[in-house]
Amino acid sequence: MAPKILIVTGDAAESLEVLYPYQRLREEGYEVHIAAPSRKRLRFVVHDFEPGYDTYTEKPGYSWPADLAFSEVEPSQYAAVVIPGGRAPEYLRNDPELRKIVKAFFDADKPVAQICHGPLLTAVVGALEGRRVTAYPALEPDMQAAGATFQDMEAVVDGTLVSSRAWPDHAAWMRAFIEVLRSRSPQP
Repeated sequence: MAPKILIVTGDAAESLEVLYPYQRLREEGYEVHIAAPSRKRLRFVVHDFEPGYDTYTEKPGYSWPADLAFSEVEPSQYAAVVIPGGRAPEYLRNDPELRKIVKAFFDADKPVAQICHGPLLTAVVGALEGRRVTAYPALEPDMQAAGATFQDMEAVVDGTLVSSRAWPDHAAWMRAFIEVLRSRSPQP
């Protein structure tokens, strides 16, 4: 049986930051499950940059079904967790079930991949104190407030935590995460 990897997300997650790791990790032979506040069809978004805008724009993205609700997740069944960005982490960090899930991965020293606004979830469980991370650059003050050292790089590896800025950095992010996975968990 292939090792399982969990992706935790919700509505308004960045389409590419959910679907790229989902497909890339399946390509490696992992069984990948998407968890959300409830089992439903999630609506993702696309963030992009356009001339004349001071920040990114948001457009409707793909929709995708959640395999299970946060309340159904048993972290011990998973080798690793992926935390995509978009707007979802901003409201998901308030979900007590999800906070327990994320903390369980850190407590067990299992691989965690976070990208873009995903570190808002790891920050709220106190998991970034003393760590090196990257995130969407506008989150630098949030990362510092969480006790992390912010590095503006494609991918930053700190033990089992692999972080990245945003979807343009996917290749470096997944390369680094798969390397951590191979060193820490059973192979598919």
